[in-house]
Amino acid sequence: MSAKHESGRFVIAQFSDLHCGDPRYDERLLHLVIDRVNDLSPDLVVVPGDLTVSGYRDEYEIAKAQLDRLACNEVVVIPGNHDSRNVGYIHFIELFGDRWTARDLHFATSAPELGCEHVRVVSVDSSKPDLNDGELGRHRYEWLTDQLEDVPGFKIVAIHHHLVGIPGTGRERNIVLDAGDVLEILDRYKVDLVLAGHRHVPYAWQVNDTLIVTSGTACTWRTRGDTPPSYNIVTILPDEIEVETFGFDGEGSRRVRRFPRRHRCGEPL
Repeated sequence: MSAKHESGRFVIAQFSDLHCGDPRYDERLLHLVIDRVNDLSPDLVVVPGDLTVSGYRDEYEIAKAQLDRLACNEVVVIPGNHDSRNVGYIHFIELFGDRWTARDLHFATSAPELGCEHVRVVSVDSSKPDLNDGELGRHRYEWLTDQLEDVPGFKIVAIHHHLVGIPGTGRERNIVLDAGDVLEILDRYKVDLVLAGHRHVPYAWQVNDTLIVTSGTACTWRTRGDTPPSYNIVTILPDEIEVETFGFDGEGSRRVRRFPRRHRCGEPL
């Protein structure tokens, strides 16, 4: 991984499921992830949930102290199902801010040829208090629609729970309960990229033209089978999206997958 990313690309660091406070939490791994992300100097960092193991204040404070080490100016953090245990979402709001956000990033000088110098990043909270299941809920569809319609450029949605099944996760029961309706909204408003966490297995599905990328657990040994702790680097290129997964398996594993972009350069958005 190069020390600085090249021009003509938009780089996102994605890591999740820190589970601070868990006996299998490994702070050393989190330090490595943050140091490597800072070395890469991405345009955006997305941390899609499960900062804590039980939603307690002291666990949140550990996560906050670590994530404050990120040097990136644009960091998006959302809660996961573990973070909403024990009314933990109150601590999330106090330490990290709103659970539902939308922001616009402008990179006209760094990536004009990408056709995504305007980037809309929408983060949603799919967690339910004291439940592992996730749901957006019909009362939130209008808000989500408002953030996505009539927006030019590249659209990213960050969510904790996954919208499609993930291989290697056993008997799947925690897909977003209203995944079908949510996927329809994402497709209707031409969302380019969804970044999720939750199941501790990194994977990528392209549903219609929306790329859905999940991250594994970044810094715990709450792993599944032989899947090691890992983090993703997602790079937007003129004609494709590249997903690199870096694993902590003792050998520094690296997996690269490439997917065509919804909007290609020169085509109307």
